[in-house]
Amino acid sequence: MTKERHCPLVDLHVSSPNAMRLNRLMRMSRRDTLMTGMAGMGVLATGTAVSAEPATGADPELERFMKVSERLTDRPSLDPRIGQALYERILQSGPERKAQLGRLADLLAGGTYEDASAFAKAAEQSDPAFKDVIHDLMSGWYRGVANGKVVVYRSALMFDITKDAIYPKTYAAGGPFYWTTQPPEVDRPTGAPALSPSKFDVEPT
Repeated sequence: MTKERHCPLVDLHVSSPNAMRLNRLMRMSRRDTLMTGMAGMGVLATGTAVSAEPATGADPELERFMKVSERLTDRPSLDPRIGQALYERILQSGPERKAQLGRLADLLAGGTYEDASAFAKAAEQSDPAFKDVIHDLMSGWYRGVANGKVVVYRSALMFDITKDAIYPKTYAAGGPFYWTTQPPEVDRPTGAPALSPSKFDVEPT
């Protein structure tokens, strides 16, 4: 005679892997909230506010790189974190790049240039090798690529200048079926190249 076995009922919803992960995340969330609240109470109790300390010991060459970048992009400010990543990758493109970037910064500091076009023209006239340096720098900021490597994607400046009409690939900032509506009109560019013509390379896709 077969002995009957008692099998307790199991709530499959609660014991599923997804539910277990959700419960674990909720526990972590509660813990983080508690710790944040305790830290806030500590600040109130002592009457002092915690503020981020300014970065010390910044690389002066990086700061000069940022000034050159701001002039060539005609922007009052750029993200220093992206700038540092681009600077490090551009330096790896050749042993001469650091010295070239330094001389490009000296050229900027020693003159007055009303816009990026004027500075780029003066740079190429001063040294034709500066054209390749400027290409590296502009490709880094606008395409997010430096020394053949992607450094930044979503924050590349090429997306910033068209953000009112075009979204980056794999990003959908609009609502459902936003692509079925007519995009806004974009003014045709009226500027002219500042540097001399360069060889056109078709990149693999």
